[in-house]
Amino acid sequence: MAEANNVPIEHVVVLMMENNGFDRMLGAMSAVHRGLDGIDPARPHHNPAATPGKPVLTQRETRSRNIDRDPKHYLANSLAQYADGTNSGFVADFVRTHPNSTDEERQEIMGYFPRGFLPGLHTLAENFVVCDHWFSSLPGPTWINRLFAHSGTSNGHVNEPGGLFSSKLHMYDQRTLYDELTEAGVPWRIYFGDVPQTLVLSHQWSHLDHYRRFGRWHADIARGDLPAYTFIEPSYFGPEQNDQHPPHDIMRGDALIADVYNTLLKNPALFAKTLLIVLYDEHGGFFDHVIPPATVPPDDHTEHFGFDLLGFRVPAVFVSPMLDPGVISTVFDHTSLLKMASSLWPGVEPLGRRATQSNDPLAALTWRATPRADLPEAGVAQDIQPVRSLAALEGFKASLFGFSHHLESQIRHETHKSLLMQRAHEALIDGMSQAKLATDRFDTFLGERQTSGGLLGKLEEGFEFVAKRIGLGHRSP
Repeated sequence: MAEANNVPIEHVVVLMMENNGFDRMLGAMSAVHRGLDGIDPARPHHNPAATPGKPVLTQRETRSRNIDRDPKHYLANSLAQYADGTNSGFVADFVRTHPNSTDEERQEIMGYFPRGFLPGLHTLAENFVVCDHWFSSLPGPTWINRLFAHSGTSNGHVNEPGGLFSSKLHMYDQRTLYDELTEAGVPWRIYFGDVPQTLVLSHQWSHLDHYRRFGRWHADIARGDLPAYTFIEPSYFGPEQNDQHPPHDIMRGDALIADVYNTLLKNPALFAKTLLIVLYDEHGGFFDHVIPPATVPPDDHTEHFGFDLLGFRVPAVFVSPMLDPGVISTVFDHTSLLKMASSLWPGVEPLGRRATQSNDPLAALTWRATPRADLPEAGVAQDIQPVRSLAALEGFKASLFGFSHHLESQIRHETHKSLLMQRAHEALIDGMSQAKLATDRFDTFLGERQTSGGLLGKLEEGFEFVAKRIGLGHRSP
């Protein structure tokens, strides 16, 4: 254990979900944790309606599990929502983006889920430690914020590459947390649902043996197979989508949160040495009342943005048998994950100016002397809706599709590549077809480079299995 730092844990697991602000997901926890900066029903915050003759829209409870029109959250949208430090532009930006939206849809931008509505996340928030001042690293989209979690920078990029056939795909060659962990001899692993976005970091291609599908999580934890650092990527699209991105049922992702936690709960000896951090990459365009603070740029790539302002608050919960319920209000952003790793494992250095000066989550927590014995199981909604059909992938999902096309170009087996190229027309069908093709491209790429023994490059192994995967869309755990 890391007793030298008075931190009684050996394992850190980070589950990063998608596109939801703190007020929306955890604002109601102010009724549970004294001092939490959340929702006060007697004094709710509001936004101008942005339409003449319409009333001001005020924060209020919502039980809507879907929102059909995705609130935008690119840099330009986020700065419009920030509205010069007033956070008064959320509804106006939604109306500009979706001028035909209904009053009910506009109200959803100001909505928050009541206590207990999310059986997985709210169980963890009530029984462990909520951080009410964790901010995304940039007032912008998923792709960029996730890069900060892994490498402390986006190399100056502020937007996602774009549509299905965009030529603006960015590959990122910066040093990553996983380079630091590897060179320090610290074991790590990435679990993923379909197409792991971490592979846009080119250094990760040298570490493909560290990737496992999430289907292996349960068996691994049951036998105590958990490395020092673990990052979990949800399923971003397709029939198993569970990242909580609109328009799909938010309970799909809540069930994933419960699954990750409940699996750890079944191995008490392992869980007693583990810290689970449930986190979100960015706010998704939903209102939050806390003004993002100033910060320092991670490097000198400031051509498109100063990187001197954090993004909006996101939900963050620290879960461990070594923690009592409570709230901490220290300011963090995603580079705090890198600072945490540097404090926990000798030889690991934080990457960039932002990570170096960021606060360490481990130092802000108060640790118990012995593990708790009163840990509840997290609930799961019993009526989870199927994934909705979409005409086409958009935003982050479309960028992942573009990335999958790049992966297809890197497949070395000509027959495998040819079978996939013959399916290019599927990109014109609908969002589900695009997701299936993207996943099959990734499965084929990984399948020819990753063997059961963790070795890379045995290109001919499992030809029939890979060909079936291409034709049938089958994925093994």
